Parts: sequence; structure tokens; C-alpha cells
Amino acid sequence: MNMPNEKEWSIQDIARSAGTTSRTLRHYGDIGLLEPSRVGNNGYRYYDQDALVRLQRILLLRELGLSLPAIGEVFEGEQDTTAALRTHLKWLEQERQRLGRQIESVRTTLKKTERGEQLMATEVFDGFDHTKYEKEVTERWGADAYKQGDRWWKSLSAEDKKAHQQEQKDIAAAFGEAHAKGLPADGDEAQAITQRLYEWLRPAVRAVSKGYFAGLGQLYVDDPRYGQYDEKHGAGTAEYIRDAMAVYAERNLRD
Repeated sequence: MNMPNEKEWSIQDIARSAGTTSRTLRHYGDIGLLEPSRVGNNGYRYYDQDALVRLQRILLLRELGLSLPAIGEVFEGEQDTTAALRTHLKWLEQERQRLGRQIESVRTTLKKTERGEQLMATEVFDGFDHTKYEKEVTERWGADAYKQGDRWWKSLSAEDKKAHQQEQKDIAAAFGEAHAKGLPADGDEAQAITQRLYEWLRPAVRAVSKGYFAGLGQLYVDDPRYGQYDEKHGAGTAEYIRDAMAVYAERNLRD
């Protein structure tokens, strides 16, 4: 229960400040995701500081593509809100740096275009770098694998690149939801999502072998960069994806 001197906000105040609606906040409360700290005699809902922090995290996770059930799973698996906020902050700072580079890249392109100056590829694509893993891909899968993927990527239009990247996000979100529902990694729904992932890889890789696909799945667990899947889609999602990919590889692919 709030102390008399503790600050609290009405549902209208929170909705206005957060850029959402009272109806949305009530829905969050109805599903147990964001309960008000107090309900007045008139039925009005009020929110304290802890509720504000929780709503901030809900909105952030929604921007990352998580469904409401998946966000609930994230909250249930956490013991330390402060540690979770530090993780969110780290991701946001990385995104700010990347977006800052993209902004400067576009600004430079605009200035040089207006002045009729020669553009440099390193300036135009700063912040859009998909070649930063060239050395890693070459070491893991061979130079041909990188060159093939690089040629395919460069052949895409800007709209196609955006669509391909969005499909990756959608697939990850689908895995997160399936995991949150407790669906088995070897079940029909999880394997259908894995089929989408396989089809997503094929244009760049073409010959996706059993070893390649299963090995890629293991990276979701072994490579710390893939920890974002647990952060965005709930704890255990990386292992879930790995297991689903291993099953798919065993059932459908050859070395």
C-alpha cells in the first residue's frame, strides 16, 4: 500500500505521458502484466513509481517485438529488476550508437549529393555494415560461403533487404512465443517456424547442410551476441531455437 506522501499518477496521466491509451493500460492490468498500485473508491486506477518502471520495460520489450505473453514470461523469470534495467540500457546504448552512425552517414550523403561531391562507400554505408562478420564466416564456413552470401546481399534492393531483416525478426518473435507457450521444440508448430528459418537462410547459403544448420543453431547458445534472443524473447529462447534447429537438421537435411 502506498504511503500518503508517495507520488502516484492517474491512469490518464500515465497514458498521456507514455503515449498510449487508458484502455491499453487497463488491458495490461487485466492480464496481470501491469496492475495498478491502487484503485480509488471511484474505480480510478493509480500507479506508483514501481509501476512506472514496469510500464517503461513493457513498452521497451514491445518495441523489441515481444508479445504480451512473452513479456510476462520475461518478468516471471527475473529476480532483479535493476539488473534487467542495466541489460535494457546496454542494448539501448548500442542501438543509439548504431543509429547515430546511420544519421551521420545519411547527413554526409545528403551534403555531398547537394554539393555534387564524390561519395565514398565507407561513408554511405557506415552504420549499415553487414560485412563485419566476414572473418568469422570465412573461418567457420569457408571463403566461398561469405562471397556467395555477400553477392546475394548486394543484389537485393533496399526494400528487399528491409523485408529480409524483418522476416528474421518475425521468426525470432515466433520462436519466443512458441517457447513461452511451452510448445515442444520437436513439435509441429516449432518445426514450422524452423522451416521458415531454413527458407530464410537458403537465398544466401543455398546448400544448407545438416552440419551447417545444426552448427548455426549451437551458436544461439555459445555465442554471447546471441544472448539478445533471451533478452528480447524470454529466458531459454536461444536453447529452444538450438534444439528446434537440431531436430529439423536431423529430420530433413544431409551433410
